[in-house]
Amino acid sequence: MDLFNALYSDDGRRDPYPVYAALRRIGPVVEVMDGFLIATSYAAVDEVLRDANFGVERAPLIADQTSLLTMNPPDHTRVRRLMSGAFTPRRVHGLRDAIADQATALIDAMRGDGGGRADLMADFAYRLPVNVICELLGVPEKDRTWFRSVAADSTVVLEGTATLEELDAARSAGELLRAYFKHLVKARRPGLIADLAEADGLTEGELLGNLSLLLIAGFETTSNLIGNGVMTLLEHPFSKSIDDPVAYVEEFLRYDSPVQLTSRIALAPTVLSGRSVQAGTYVLALIGSANRDEARFDNADRFDPARPNNVPISFGAGAHFCLGAALARLEAQIAFPLLLQGLPGLRLDGTPVRRERLVLRGYESLPIAWN
Repeated sequence: MDLFNALYSDDGRRDPYPVYAALRRIGPVVEVMDGFLIATSYAAVDEVLRDANFGVERAPLIADQTSLLTMNPPDHTRVRRLMSGAFTPRRVHGLRDAIADQATALIDAMRGDGGGRADLMADFAYRLPVNVICELLGVPEKDRTWFRSVAADSTVVLEGTATLEELDAARSAGELLRAYFKHLVKARRPGLIADLAEADGLTEGELLGNLSLLLIAGFETTSNLIGNGVMTLLEHPFSKSIDDPVAYVEEFLRYDSPVQLTSRIALAPTVLSGRSVQAGTYVLALIGSANRDEARFDNADRFDPARPNNVPISFGAGAHFCLGAALARLEAQIAFPLLLQGLPGLRLDGTPVRRERLVLRGYESLPIAWN
C-alpha cells in the first residue's frame, strides 16, 4: 500500500519509474489489498489486457458519457466494428500528405514569429493532432481552438484522484462536447461524423459519446507522445538526428509512454501470472512499468532507438487496443524529422512544466528555442 500511495504522490506523478521498479521487484502481480491487484511486468500487463475474463467497468465515470472505454462485449464488439472504419490502413495512409503539410505549416508559423522561441506544446504538439483528428471527423477549422481545455477537464476523471470540483468540471465539459457533436451530426458536414450518423447500429448516446472519445483520444495521446519524445531527445543530445523515424517513435512510446496505466475488472474467475483471481477483482495494469520491465527489455531504463524487437505496450492490447494507434504513430513519425530539420539547434529555453497527471503523462508547457 505504501508504494501504491507513493505512485500517486506528487513525486510519483512527476517520475513514476522508480516506484514501478520497486513494485516489479516484489513481483509481476502485487496485491494492494483483498480484491485489488497491480500488474507490474510486461507479461502480466499483456495477459490481463488480452484475457477475455477481464473487462472494463461498465458504469461510465460520468453519467450519459457512454463510449468504448466503458463497454464490454457484445456491445463493445458491435460499436468498435462500426467505429473502426475511421482508422482503416487505407484511410490512415491517405492522411500522410495532409499531416506533413500541416506539420510544415506549424513549423513555418513558429519560425515566422522571428523570435526563435516557442512553447512546443501550445504551438505544435497540440495543434498538429487536433487539426488531424478534426479534419478526419469533419470539425470546422474555426471550432478547433477550444478543445484543449475541454479535454483537460474531461480526462481528469481517468486519474482516479479527481476532486468534486474536477468532477463537476468534467461533467460540464462532457455536456459541452455532446451538445457540440449533436449540432454537427444535424449539420451533416462531410466527414466521419456524417458517416457514423448514417450507420445502422449506434444509439444517439453511443454516437455522441464515441465522437467525444475519438476527438479527445485523437489528440491527447499524440500530443503527449510528441512532447515526451522531444523532451527525451533534448535529454539525450546524441539522438538529435532521426535516421529511422519508426524505430525512434517506438522507443519514445516505450521509454516515456503517453498513457501510463489502465484498469480491468475480473468478470469471471481466472488466472493472472499463475495466480488465481476471483470475479470482481480490480486490476491496475501499469503500462509504464511494463515498458521498463528488464525481463522484456535489456537495459530498460536506457533510451535506445536501435533496440531490437521493440514492441511497447503503450497502446494497450486485446479487445481495447487503441483504435487510433496507427494514426498516432504516423503523425509522430512525420512530425519528429520535420521538427529537427525545421528547427536546427533545437534546445530547451526555460523550465518545462509537467501536467500533474499519472495516467495521461505529458507536459503542460515545453519552452524551446532554435538557431
